[in-house]
Amino acid sequence: MGIKQVKVNVNELTVGMFVSGLDRPWTQTPFPLQGFYIRDLDEIKELKVHCNFVYIDVAKGSAPVKTNLRKMSSGGTKETRRQARAASRAPVVDVAPLKIRRDVYTEVAPIENEIGKARQLHLQVYQAVTDVMEQVDANHHNIPVQETKRVASHMVDSVIRSPDAFTWLSRVREKDQYTYSHAVRSAVWAILFGRHIGLPKAELDVLAMGVLLKDIGKTRLPKYLLESKERNKTEQEAYEKFVDYGVEILRKLPDVKPRVTSVVKTHCERVNGSGFPQHLRGDKIPLLGKIAGIVTFYDETINPRGRAQPLSPSKAVAKLYELREIEFQEELVVEFIRAIGLYPTGTLVELSTGEVGVVVEQNFDRRLKPKVMVVVDAYKEHLYEPFLLDLAADEKEKQAKLDSGKFAPGEIERIEIVQDLEPGAYDIDIAAIRDSYISKKSGKGLLSLFKRKGLKLPGFS
Repeated sequence: MGIKQVKVNVNELTVGMFVSGLDRPWTQTPFPLQGFYIRDLDEIKELKVHCNFVYIDVAKGSAPVKTNLRKMSSGGTKETRRQARAASRAPVVDVAPLKIRRDVYTEVAPIENEIGKARQLHLQVYQAVTDVMEQVDANHHNIPVQETKRVASHMVDSVIRSPDAFTWLSRVREKDQYTYSHAVRSAVWAILFGRHIGLPKAELDVLAMGVLLKDIGKTRLPKYLLESKERNKTEQEAYEKFVDYGVEILRKLPDVKPRVTSVVKTHCERVNGSGFPQHLRGDKIPLLGKIAGIVTFYDETINPRGRAQPLSPSKAVAKLYELREIEFQEELVVEFIRAIGLYPTGTLVELSTGEVGVVVEQNFDRRLKPKVMVVVDAYKEHLYEPFLLDLAADEKEKQAKLDSGKFAPGEIERIEIVQDLEPGAYDIDIAAIRDSYISKKSGKGLLSLFKRKGLKLPGFS
């Protein structure tokens, strides 16, 4: 096979290289994936900050100038990838490179300023989607999509201003009305994703409305088909018709743009042709349809219907990553993971200290160093007084101590997230933690953090 991995000094890195290894643990860097393409000079600068050298895979990306390319096996990048997936039932499909616009949405409002607006808007979004579903289910002709269009646009505005605020509200699972809550959560992931890659506001509006209405055709399916965990071939074919039903419904509504209907029509398609209903491949699936497919898959994995066991965000990300360049466009998968991080807001995490907390706010510069509300101690006992830990600030403070020369490395305990936990672990009420954190930032004091009977915080009856 020839040379595949080469050790390279960070000063020799160029755009187009595929970084497959670092000179330090991945968790000590802001890079969320163990393997990524260098796409711009900012990523090279970031690597220089954290590493002295890296390992690059020259079979996947560009080789350093010093490498004798004749030693490499012939065929190039695309051929190597095709060979690697030759045994797969889902072959690689060529797709155009993703056009990403960085730093389009740079202003972020404080979560305490946005949460009140987001809370009210969240209720409006649910009501709008519910009204549409009920009217369709009742076969009424005057379906109120105009209200859905309005709240979808406001929803985009809210996420642009403060990604954490709306994400918080969507991370808390509802006990019923799965289709509605799934649609809203998926729309939030879609807007976060679109915001990250710099989609224009008009595109985000189309994407949000399309994802909110993507399951409208399920109103025409019998309940057993929706709730069935395993469907035979005939049942699966009947289930897949919900997409066509949705398109048929929306095409009759004058207030729904064709591009919104396109999102609904293509969100179940996959780049290798394994999706439905048209089995489209590659770039025959529009970008917004590809995005809708990714966010749908992700939300259904972390919030499955019924009693199915949800996966933690990192496991859902890993599952999604395994399907890159098979069912989903690789570049889109990578950027989606970068957009939401390995530990999205609301994720339950265990720290290297043994303590357990909830991610309450993102650090968009260092995705692996969010703010965490620590609620369980190293002995796995609920804390009487939970406390906020800013991992990025903690890391900066400890690095300054090391740089001062007054402390030896062994005297400084660096705190990392070692894993995320399955939802519901340790009987932690994530919704209450959300409320207490936001209330504290708003100057309203702490609320009760746990459902456990008899556990109270100082000063509260």
